[in-house]
Amino acid sequence: MAIVRIILFAIVSISAFVFFIKNVGRIISYIKLGKPENRFDNIRERIQNVVSIAFGQSKLLREPVAGTIHFLIFWGFILFGIAVTESLVQGVFRKFTFAFTGPFYLLITGVQDILGILVLLSILFSLYRRFVQKVPRLQVEGKGKYDAALVLFMISLVVLSMFGQNISHVAKSGFVLTHNELRPLSAYLAGKIFPANGAGADVSFEIFWWLHIIFVLGFLNYLPYSKHFHIISSIPNVFFSGLPGRKNVIQPLNLEDENAESFGVDDVQKFTWKQLLDGYACTECGRCTSVCPAANTGKTLSPRNIIVEIKKRTNTIAPLVLGGITEGDVIADTLVHHHITDKELWQCTTCNACVQECPVMIEHVDSIVDMRRHLVLTESTFPSELNNVFRSLEVNGTPWAFNQSERADWAEGLQIKTMAEDKETEYLFWVGCAGSFDNRYKKVSRAFASIMQKAGVNFRILGTEEKCNGDTARRLGNEYLAQQMMQENIEKLNGYGVKKIVTACPHCFNSIKNEYKQFGGNFEVLHHSEMIEALLEAGSIQVKKTGVRKVTFHDSCYLGRYNDTYEAPRETLKAIPGVTLTEMERNKSRGFCCGAGGGRMFLEDVEGGRINEERSREAIATGADTIGTACPFCMTMMNDGVKAHDKADSVAVKDIAEIVFENLA
Repeated sequence: MAIVRIILFAIVSISAFVFFIKNVGRIISYIKLGKPENRFDNIRERIQNVVSIAFGQSKLLREPVAGTIHFLIFWGFILFGIAVTESLVQGVFRKFTFAFTGPFYLLITGVQDILGILVLLSILFSLYRRFVQKVPRLQVEGKGKYDAALVLFMISLVVLSMFGQNISHVAKSGFVLTHNELRPLSAYLAGKIFPANGAGADVSFEIFWWLHIIFVLGFLNYLPYSKHFHIISSIPNVFFSGLPGRKNVIQPLNLEDENAESFGVDDVQKFTWKQLLDGYACTECGRCTSVCPAANTGKTLSPRNIIVEIKKRTNTIAPLVLGGITEGDVIADTLVHHHITDKELWQCTTCNACVQECPVMIEHVDSIVDMRRHLVLTESTFPSELNNVFRSLEVNGTPWAFNQSERADWAEGLQIKTMAEDKETEYLFWVGCAGSFDNRYKKVSRAFASIMQKAGVNFRILGTEEKCNGDTARRLGNEYLAQQMMQENIEKLNGYGVKKIVTACPHCFNSIKNEYKQFGGNFEVLHHSEMIEALLEAGSIQVKKTGVRKVTFHDSCYLGRYNDTYEAPRETLKAIPGVTLTEMERNKSRGFCCGAGGGRMFLEDVEGGRINEERSREAIATGADTIGTACPFCMTMMNDGVKAHDKADSVAVKDIAEIVFENLA
């Protein structure tokens, strides 16, 4: 009888594992269709990310309730893996246990009992949230609607069969466990279910053992066909996620590739393998879409749907390509236009909220920008408003139709030298287009320059030699124009021997600090909030009390989420006597975009509500009389939002440099 069971077990288990490995190999072959990309650098740092994010669940725990539920299910399954391994070995060696590990087995058996109940409770609560409470971000259409329920049901069967096996084991052992076992719940239930002599326990154990094996192997082989394949793919995705220097940085295109028939991405074969892996790592949890400013204001864009469509398209195209059908003959439609609409792509503000919240480190913005690149560079298909933007950038070096000769007019009367006049300086003040031409933000440029002069900072400006940093063109997909502007700026900066740069614009700050390195521009870059904080701390400037003022600070996405600079502007405001800082409901890494990033500054909202009005409403709700900003785009959008709410007379919008300048002692 024993040999029959062993043979049957061998057939079932070997077949299951072969089928599973074949399916995983199939998905890996799909992912390998993507373009090559080196993600094997800095192994130690990548392992640290896996420990913190994948095993420590640090991102999931940003949402305490859902995070705790997932934490329990995740670690329950990790520890249940030991029980599963034990059961698999018992398929050949019936009396095998891990009891020889001593105290470790005591810990494992005890934790299994406790976690088993917690996992079952977590599953019930998850079902409640999805089908009774109907948490919006968990609501999906089609197969995905029931996929999660099926997976949760299968997990519960695995746990229940484990309990059945353990309860039978206790009774079979005559209710006397070894000194290395601790099964309090199983022992209690065994006493309630089985008679004192343990009759029937052997048969019960055999039944539950087989059920446990079948449920485990069945669950394992369902995963490759389910969105819950993320159980397997999420850890590699975290391992291969962007590290500092690559994280949140748009990668350049090789525009000199003579063999390239097109630029950007219109279908999945043109993504990198990591971007395809993102699709298979997606849990469809909806955290990305729940924080997306476009989705929050009733627009079509859903970052989750972008990634899901990439995965679906990969599953459609990959088998055909691997089957030998040439790319041009694959299928009539493409990912862009037919599965992901142009409207969705242009609604993105590149605020990075989706990337920030994703628990498995998916890089949504990179994929969106790559598809925008195809629309602009290959098809010349983009919103009509951008014609003037691109033309102005080419002709005037600014997205607005201002004359380059007027770029330094904002500094009139301040006796600020240009680099051409005297390049012996510590800092170059990169003013930016808004700081040079926008009437409102020119006041910020003057305020910050006056603060630096008051503090004795040795700085210069480029004046009429400065051009747009290239961020707007790059995020809008015009990589050719972006690279041209970036390279021209770098040549100018290197020619003057510039080492340190300070700017009041987070978009300039991010681009020059993080992306100019791609083209030989290595500079130490400060945002003006960082410099002002340092000057206050050093005592180079002093501020006085001019009356109590209640201020709320709006985080710029490119200063905060892109560069983790949250405290500098806040510490600056706190340093001013009489200023009370009050936070909006969504702040710091959870801050809500103003709606102007990713080139949206130059595009109209034609669907849903206005993002800036939603953010302004939240700021006004704090009761603050001043909304503090640290970005020219944010200032414009918040000003317009305050006016839309008819609060312009009672709520002022000011840059932190203006607030400090007004309070200088």
